[in-house]
Amino acid sequence: MTEIYWFQQDLRLRDNPGLLAHCRAEPLLLVYFWPANRPWCNLTGMGGQRQRFLAESLQSLHAELAALGQKLLVLQGPPEVGLAALVRQTRASLVGTSRSPGYYERHCLRRVAAALPVALKVHPGNTLFTRHDLPFELEQLPVQFTPFKDKVLGLPVAEPLPAPARLPAPPPFEFQPLPAAAVRASAALPIRGGAPAGQRRLRQWTQAGLADYKQTRNCLDGLDGSSTLSPWLALGCLSAREVVAAVQAHEQVQGESESSRWLVYELLWREFFHWRARRDDISLFRVGGAKGKARLSTFDPRNFARWCQGDTNFPLVNALMRQLLETGWMSNRGRQIAASCLVNELGVDWRYGAAFFEKHLIDYDVASNYGNWQYIAGVGADPRGGRHFNLEKQAQQFDGDGQFTRKWGGVRPRQPDFAVDAADWPLPPEMS
Repeated sequence: MTEIYWFQQDLRLRDNPGLLAHCRAEPLLLVYFWPANRPWCNLTGMGGQRQRFLAESLQSLHAELAALGQKLLVLQGPPEVGLAALVRQTRASLVGTSRSPGYYERHCLRRVAAALPVALKVHPGNTLFTRHDLPFELEQLPVQFTPFKDKVLGLPVAEPLPAPARLPAPPPFEFQPLPAAAVRASAALPIRGGAPAGQRRLRQWTQAGLADYKQTRNCLDGLDGSSTLSPWLALGCLSAREVVAAVQAHEQVQGESESSRWLVYELLWREFFHWRARRDDISLFRVGGAKGKARLSTFDPRNFARWCQGDTNFPLVNALMRQLLETGWMSNRGRQIAASCLVNELGVDWRYGAAFFEKHLIDYDVASNYGNWQYIAGVGADPRGGRHFNLEKQAQQFDGDGQFTRKWGGVRPRQPDFAVDAADWPLPPEMS
């Protein structure tokens, strides 16, 4: 009987339990739906570099599937409409997919299940642990990271599953050409989408970069010190369990170190945000988060536009935003600095910044992106109630010689300091 497997954030063959569960079907139709804009689509959508990385990842997956006699069908439109039509056309008996965190993702699965005339089988997503592995119910998930880490750090991480040695053939179907990338990778960050590229980076970095990671992880330029694995993790070209296995293999030869432990901690941060997104649901997008305690903010379109384009009075922030626009990437340290500027210096609602990052980041992940923005704004997991970075101190500490700021043209013409409201009336001094 024909089955359909719907790829989402699992664009890989290795360690893909959902795909493996459907490998006994005959025939098997493999499909992916190009992401639709969220409701605030004028701001989000996808920037050029994010589109490029996704298109390359799909093309890479298609090539890997072709080597096993399979094909990938990429469609536009709502999955609930497209999958129901495919079931009718192929007379499929089952549809499978993997779970992704997020309120809209959850409702998409509900709409798909309601529209299908057959069962929808949802498999675990790209996490280190399943929900049944966690030593607490999801409703009792620790609010902050440290108690979460303490509870899960000793849990065993399952070995990655091998890629399928064979795949069933696809049903007779008219497969359309895959989307092509409209832009090229930036020379400043020449990384390509797809599982093979992610595997190469993982091997290269564990051999040459992991030993010093604790000291280099705050480098602002990609590939200089960061692992830069997040783009492949976000699309599921790499699984989180594959990265842990590579770290463990490194430790067997080189021994456990502060650097190797730090990378595992960062994977646990990713894990924490995944389960927070599952628990918080729609609160992940609310101005006050799950706490419901919104901070005072505004929306000055000029300040927001200057931040987006890298034309503020903060040279390091400008450089970071210009790096994001050209490459689709920004270091974790850079994201904290840029977010603090928007929230604290410019007083803009944090959700506008999160949506702008969603548009451009090649490693966009709904749980990590919105979870980290809530952390900076003080409405999420931060025990201090928010982070306000001293931008001059950050520049001295992480770009002391100004090389990064010069490279990305961070010094811009000075903008007016006075603040005005939406009608261009100056605000009182105590509010400006």
